[in-house]
Amino acid sequence: MERRDFLKKSIGAGILAGVGLSLGDIPGALGMNPAENPLAYDLVAIKGGEPEVMFDKAIAQLGGMKSFVKKGQKVLVKPNIGWDVSPERGGNTNPKLVARIVKRCLEAGAKEVYVFDNTCDKWNNCYKNSGIEKAVKDAGGKIVPGNTESYYQTISIGKGKKLKSAKVHELVLDTDVFVNVPVLKHHSSSNVTISMKNLMGIVWDRSYWHRTDLHQCIADCASLHKPTLNVVDAYRVMLKNGPRGVSEKDIVTMKQMIISARYCCRRCRRRQNFWPRPR
Repeated sequence: MERRDFLKKSIGAGILAGVGLSLGDIPGALGMNPAENPLAYDLVAIKGGEPEVMFDKAIAQLGGMKSFVKKGQKVLVKPNIGWDVSPERGGNTNPKLVARIVKRCLEAGAKEVYVFDNTCDKWNNCYKNSGIEKAVKDAGGKIVPGNTESYYQTISIGKGKKLKSAKVHELVLDTDVFVNVPVLKHHSSSNVTISMKNLMGIVWDRSYWHRTDLHQCIADCASLHKPTLNVVDAYRVMLKNGPRGVSEKDIVTMKQMIISARYCCRRCRRRQNFWPRPR
């Protein structure tokens, strides 16, 4: 199946398997009380609030952060920090959302929470001007660079059709919990960038993807590892000139968010890691 068709078909199906909320909705939508039936949903969509408030309400519908983060675990939070632009430009994940996720992971008992991205613009400018570096530090997390090849280890992709192997950042391999936090926006090469496309930021050589078959490489990488949580930031959405954008005129303020959880199966609802060992 083409990635475009997958997106069209799975978004509709995913919403049917989840729950849609707006601020002011009462808990227990669709007749299920998350306090009595944690992890009742696979996906939650919410709208109408600030990023941190929407996250708290949405994650509660999935059983709370303690359903995914256990005491003493190491957590990786992977936002989009690819561009040297301000939060108002919508090129990167909203720093308020990243900070809230880091905070909730630590409150759930995480030993350490790391945040990084393999940026497109100069990494230290991206980290600073996106507002994410300060937000992470203020929340108690650790911001880590991704700009050096020695940080990456080669991993085989057994199901890959075009992408047979990739150099993946060591933090993805060494942490217990992986929270993928993309920003929803237009992309000139892939039309849209969301959760699967955001995984390009965990590998070293992204140019190979563009030279070979971008859509298939995105799918191949996604077959290797599924994040524990995908938290889609749709607060400010870039409708054109992505992925970097030109000005705030490219942005519409939607104030929305989607969270999806990964389990090994619906029956047991256990989280599993799928990373092979580095070569």
